[in-house]
Amino acid sequence: EVQLQASGGGLVQAGGSLRLSCAASGFTFDDYVIGWFRQAPGKEREGVSCISHSDGSTYIAASVKGRFTISSDNAKNTVYLQMNKLKPEDTAVYYCAAVGDPCTIVAGIYDYWGQGTLVTVSS
Repeated sequence: EVQLQASGGGLVQAGGSLRLSCAASGFTFDDYVIGWFRQAPGKEREGVSCISHSDGSTYIAASVKGRFTISSDNAKNTVYLQMNKLKPEDTAVYYCAAVGDPCTIVAGIYDYWGQGTLVTVSS
């Protein structure tokens, strides 16, 4: 059974940092791209970042570039999203998802989704 478990969300003040984790199981980690998405109340789901385990390529959305970093620990089948200099507009439920290559933040093509973790940034 494919499982994606997102964790690490919480309440943080503007300017602070959080690290989200996405623990994957039930599939061959090296064959998949892991993407991070977020959805704020009343807004559409937005692609944030992705990482390919076949070639190590990554992508960071312009809205978070320079503040967020994606990385992977293949030994732990876990992908991280380091979020620095957080802003109130980063408040959302963050989801991780898996799809085959290539790395993309088009949500509609992802095959598997985790349950989401809430990030709240106070001003």
